[in-house]
Amino acid sequence: MSQAGSRARPLLAVPLVLLLAACAHHNPLATWAPSPNFDARGPALVVLHYTAGRSAQESLRTLQTANSGGRVSAHYLVARDGTLYQLVDEHKRAWHAGPGRWGTITDVNAASIGIEIDNDGRSPYSEAQIARLIVLLEDLVQRLGIPRWQVIGHEDMAPGRKIDPGPLFPWKRLHDAGFGLWPAPAAAPAPPGFDGWLAMAAIGYPLDDRAAALRSFRHRFRGIDVQGAELDAEDLRILHDLARQRLHPGG
Repeated sequence: MSQAGSRARPLLAVPLVLLLAACAHHNPLATWAPSPNFDARGPALVVLHYTAGRSAQESLRTLQTANSGGRVSAHYLVARDGTLYQLVDEHKRAWHAGPGRWGTITDVNAASIGIEIDNDGRSPYSEAQIARLIVLLEDLVQRLGIPRWQVIGHEDMAPGRKIDPGPLFPWKRLHDAGFGLWPAPAAAPAPPGFDGWLAMAAIGYPLDDRAAALRSFRHRFRGIDVQGAELDAEDLRILHDLARQRLHPGG
């Protein structure tokens, strides 16, 4: 090969490098802090978690390494001060959800964006991190086409196994910003004969363990931790309105 051909090789490599870089989406809203714990998938759901850790830096180490409980990761981590980290490309599968399902989605990792929120599970979420989370969700649903109501908690898809983001998470605040489901405050009581369990399954909850599903439901929609396996009148009122919203969105 001639000297000219030899000199051309590095120049030809430059567009290839740029093309490969363009294939990965690193969100400019976040600090890129990559984790190797992922594989490929396509998102249609957002799952929210709390870290249960002592700091965002501690949680970053857990999400970036092989920790004692097995390798875990998430696409994003929201620190208490609102700093946003991206650990895994959105078009890769992060290992955050584990066993469980939501509606017809049985491999949640394969169909979701996982967002960890720096919180110990006992403290209120900070204004800074909820404000940053809302900005991130708006960005995700617009770019990826994820339905706005498909923003759920880890415990929603894995009741009995997980309890995050817990009863202190401000779901109404998220709904007011346009994400997730929330009952109308003036919703009427459920009519006689209404099947609340069928409505809960239609929303997405797995009912293998009804008591666990009801506990997760009450965490999210009532902010209480009352256990049991019987739906009360307030549960039914909420479920009737949520089912109406799912059947008649915008109505």
